[in-house]
Amino acid sequence: MKMAVIPARGGSKRIPLKNIKLFGGKPMISWSIEAAQKSGVFDRIIVSTDDAEIAAVALEYGAEVPFMRPAELSDDHTVTSPVIAHAIEWHLANGFEPEQICCIYATAPFLQSIDIMRGMKILEQLEADFAFSITSFAFPIQRAIKLRTDGRIEMFDRSQFQMRSQDLPEAYHDAGQFYWGTKDAWLSGVPIFGPNSVPVHLPRYRVQDIDTKEDWKHAELMMEVLKKH
Repeated sequence: MKMAVIPARGGSKRIPLKNIKLFGGKPMISWSIEAAQKSGVFDRIIVSTDDAEIAAVALEYGAEVPFMRPAELSDDHTVTSPVIAHAIEWHLANGFEPEQICCIYATAPFLQSIDIMRGMKILEQLEADFAFSITSFAFPIQRAIKLRTDGRIEMFDRSQFQMRSQDLPEAYHDAGQFYWGTKDAWLSGVPIFGPNSVPVHLPRYRVQDIDTKEDWKHAELMMEVLKKH
């Protein structure tokens, strides 16, 4: 059984009701639900939430909400893995046998169904614990600078100052869209960014973390451009 779990708690501080705020004419979470549906690979698409309003929107767009997430997994400090493990354990206790589980973030409006399908195939073919979306940094991280307390700057690594940008190895970061994993990997607490995890490359123009109002505005501008092209 393949299952999608979309974590979407209420109580967002920086962007109130972020998961169901209208984006591109429909609730933000609906983009993730529809990408999962279009992939055609899931036996169940569920939303894990503690919020009745989010649950209602999820149901409206065709996802399932078989349980309400407990309070101890719904505060500001809860990370993703325990939420997915809870969803798996609930299903095991209720007669289901999920073997491959894909966590899809509720704020991933640029996620495409083909990305989900690629992640599933990579997970299976390479027999990995996890397969998750990544994208490249736009600037060499080796030449990053930091601000000092006296208002001046310094490099994180001064030895890289004389290196040409094109001679530095490319660096990548988590794209924050989806994480395929096996049941055993999710339940055992194996780190997602571990040695038996594999990447699913996404282009930078389809990746935008949405945590602040500035992020939201940037995502709206990205959506306008993508619609035109």
